Amino acid sequence: MPAPIRLRELIRTIRTARTQAEEREMIQKECAAIRSSFREEDNTYRCRNVAKLLYMHMLGYPAHFGQLECLKLIASQKFTDKRIGYLGAMLLLDERQDVHLLMTNCIKNDLNHSTQYVQGLALCTLGCMGSSEMCRDLAGEVEKLLKTSNSYLRKKAALCAVHVIRKVPELMEMFLPATKNLLNEKNHGVLHTSVVLLTEMCERSPDMLAHFRKLVPQLVRILKNLIMSGYSPEHDVSGISDPFLQVRILRLLRILGRNDDDSSEAMNDILAQVATNTETSKNVGNAILYETVLTIMDIKSESGLRVLAINILGRFLLNNDKNIRYVALTSLLKTVQTDHNAVQRHRSTIVDCLKDLDVSIKRRAMELSFALVNGNNIRGMMKELLYFLDSCEPEFKADCASGIFLAAEKYAPSKRWHIDTIMRVLTTAGSYVRDDAVPNLIQLITNSVEMHAYTVQRLYKAILGDYSQQPLVQVAAWCIGEYGDLLISGQCEEEEPIQVTEDEVLDILESVLISNMSTSVTRGYALTAIMKLSTRFTCTVNRIKKVVSIYGSSIDVELQQRAVEYNALFKKYDHMRSALLERMPVMEKVTTNGPTEIVQTNGETEPAPLETKPPPSGPQPTSQANDLLDLLGGNDITPVIPTVPTSKPASAGGELLDLLGDINLTGAPTAAPAPASAPQISQPPFLLDGLSSQPLFNDITTGIPSITAYSKNGLKIEFTFERSNTNPSVTVITIQASNSTELDMTDFVFQAAVPKTFQLQLLSPSSSIVPAFNTGTITQVIKVLNPQKQQLRMRIKLTYNHKGSAMQDLAEVNNFPPQSWQ
Repeated sequence: MPAPIRLRELIRTIRTARTQAEEREMIQKECAAIRSSFREEDNTYRCRNVAKLLYMHMLGYPAHFGQLECLKLIASQKFTDKRIGYLGAMLLLDERQDVHLLMTNCIKNDLNHSTQYVQGLALCTLGCMGSSEMCRDLAGEVEKLLKTSNSYLRKKAALCAVHVIRKVPELMEMFLPATKNLLNEKNHGVLHTSVVLLTEMCERSPDMLAHFRKLVPQLVRILKNLIMSGYSPEHDVSGISDPFLQVRILRLLRILGRNDDDSSEAMNDILAQVATNTETSKNVGNAILYETVLTIMDIKSESGLRVLAINILGRFLLNNDKNIRYVALTSLLKTVQTDHNAVQRHRSTIVDCLKDLDVSIKRRAMELSFALVNGNNIRGMMKELLYFLDSCEPEFKADCASGIFLAAEKYAPSKRWHIDTIMRVLTTAGSYVRDDAVPNLIQLITNSVEMHAYTVQRLYKAILGDYSQQPLVQVAAWCIGEYGDLLISGQCEEEEPIQVTEDEVLDILESVLISNMSTSVTRGYALTAIMKLSTRFTCTVNRIKKVVSIYGSSIDVELQQRAVEYNALFKKYDHMRSALLERMPVMEKVTTNGPTEIVQTNGETEPAPLETKPPPSGPQPTSQANDLLDLLGGNDITPVIPTVPTSKPASAGGELLDLLGDINLTGAPTAAPAPASAPQISQPPFLLDGLSSQPLFNDITTGIPSITAYSKNGLKIEFTFERSNTNPSVTVITIQASNSTELDMTDFVFQAAVPKTFQLQLLSPSSSIVPAFNTGTITQVIKVLNPQKQQLRMRIKLTYNHKGSAMQDLAEVNNFPPQSWQ
């Protein structure tokens, strides 16, 4: 056969290819020639062929068929063959392939070779791709070379020992005797690799960390010599002596000084010297300063030294290099909680970083700015952050708005300032705020009694002709419905009152109803606001009746339901209208000790425990008793029990239930409807059912593992159990729905039914959307009264939309909780 072409000629040929297809053709032709040569056991050109194969591997073409040829080259006695063989092994083999175990004996022989360069090749290969089995077999040979007097071999053996320790940590003690004199080595390479080895041992073993703490003075002395030594051309980089070794020593000092007072005290002076004497005009100096700052912040350093470190980071913020500014912001964000006052001194520089063109720097600056907000600087910082919110990219608006809400709630100097700030956010980035922003602002406005006239006037002017910010429009509609009488009376004292008529106010709300930008939720707010104005306005009641009756035939089921109920109030229950639509009292948030749940009471009812008596056995309409039974396909199932109002007479409750005729309120879906007149988190299933009380449990005990009740098509539902201390017959079940698919599941509704010997109550879910990729869950609380202490059998129905299709499924969960827990 003719001699194969040389590697240099192959490279030149491949570079002449004009297209990818032409290059592939050349590679395939050469690979075929190499395979033929391998099959014929051509020892003369094996080295050349493997070298060409490695070049093709670097280009991304398959070269696995050359693995055994690499082993043959390693077994050769020629140094050039061994060099290519070991290089091929490092590129083509790893510990996942059993072929690499065949190298163990060759590497062992070469570690004991008479030529240091062959020993170096074996050490490099073992340190690069040695598996745990190879490391166990060859650790003794590495330890011997670590004790040799040859500096060339000692530095390679130290790095190989690092790999052995990572693969087999229990072999660490084998290398301990060899590390005693490593730091006394004058050779730069050995000293550098020794510090790397000591760092790895200290990170992986607390015993080694305690053992090597006695080396702190020696490390301090080495670092001081590096700083004080003059120009060293061999290891000088931009005028700084051996920066790589300095960085390695600083990292080792950081590990040794962590949580140790004596070691920290021994290195305080040298850290101060490094921080003050290092040149900052070049990146090399900045790298050393950055490691110094990290070390100062991680050890138990003096307060003055920590201030010096933060000032260094402050100087980094003025650097023209974006990477250095980003590193400084990230480091300040980590230290702001422990050294808040020192970081506050650089507040103006940090705020200036909000105007940077780099999005990564902007995000870090925004996070750090929120961390710096406190009661003293809240006004100035909010001014800057609101300006940033107005001009930043869309991907920042959601996080920025959330941060402003949290900071304003925590540090607001006055209620007026708080309201103005949140309204400014809604006006600027209303489409990006979280879902709870609207009810939180409504609660804030409701509790600020003296600000009602001012707030409704500001909101009215904010939405004139602009309905693009839906959360703002929702809050405005709610406030106009609640305080419309204050709006038309012109009683605002905080600013000049505006003169508006009842018709002008209704014009605004009607335009919200018909606007293309209004969502279904916003229209619900607007219709409810119009209804509430029927008790606050005197001249436009007939107009309100006409608007409400029009939406009684709306194609939007939510609007239609509201309109039907409101029409019933106008006709059959007009005597109750003013009481039902009266102004909302102050709302309070009450957090229970049981399932994580926030209940806002509106003053009409008091929290009541679950009624333990069986429901009265009076006649019920057939449709009301059987709606949920038909839904879930059972005859021995009892639907969700209705809660019993405690502050209203029974007749009033009965009249409310009769408003919609025979519609079954107790078997309604549990998904929360669009917000109604009260911005409650736990909302009743029908708009006028808000008078019923919600049972709360303040004393809950746990003691049973959770179960998986349903798992299909990526949807998983888990039950966790708790029991009330006040009523042992009541079991509280918290469901958690998670979604492992790549798309969200929307309009999620969970329904449940139990046998007649039990009583069941479903609270509202936390959301109607199950996030994809298990990034979040929906939680919902079920309360079950089990007076006979029987094991529970439950039928569940799940409905949701996924990938554009409506999904529905039935399931049954039997025999839970275990009998021992009853």
